[in-house]
Amino acid sequence: MLWRHGQTEWNVLEKAQGQADIPLDATGRRQARKAARMLATFHPDFIWSSDLVRARHTAEELAALNGAEVFLDERLREYDVGIRQGTTFAEFREQHPDVHRKFFVEDNYRVPGAELPSEVDDRMKAVLQDAAAAVGDAGTGVLVGHGAALRSGLLAFFDAPPHMREMFAGMANCAWTVLEKHPERGWQIIDFNAKTLPDASSVLADEMPGH
Repeated sequence: MLWRHGQTEWNVLEKAQGQADIPLDATGRRQARKAARMLATFHPDFIWSSDLVRARHTAEELAALNGAEVFLDERLREYDVGIRQGTTFAEFREQHPDVHRKFFVEDNYRVPGAELPSEVDDRMKAVLQDAAAAVGDAGTGVLVGHGAALRSGLLAFFDAPPHMREMFAGMANCAWTVLEKHPERGWQIIDFNAKTLPDASSVLADEMPGH
């Protein structure tokens, strides 16, 4: 399960947070408590979290119910957004028009001071692969992180090309995505951007074989 942190003040203001250590606001704390009660019903075997406070405090709400220790992993951090940090898109465009243009038109462009998108893909894919190996055949693991990095990591985990990111809306605060290992087809997305618990996946008798 990939779980995004609760709301922060900068989320409300639509400012790029990157790796700035912005805490949950009152709404975010309520979101985390509510979501934790649902996710606890999965009885996760482990909880890994970004070490940034907004993710860590979200994870701790689940740990308090589950009894599992929160393992902090820097690989689950949000993108380091460099000079975009603390700005809205409008402010970014006004302050750095040339960088703003390149950001939207060049593949794998490095904003000054930021990580390359491919670098985020690599670290997120690695931590998702480690979690998939750790969870075994019948367990459940929860990774608590950040919206942009989780979406990129999801695509990288499935070796999907980066442009497919546009197929996925951003994850809401405290929403989660559920991956499940199918015995024949391997890992599958069974729920995305969820705020309620998923029903069991059904067998599709009309489905064609993989190709």
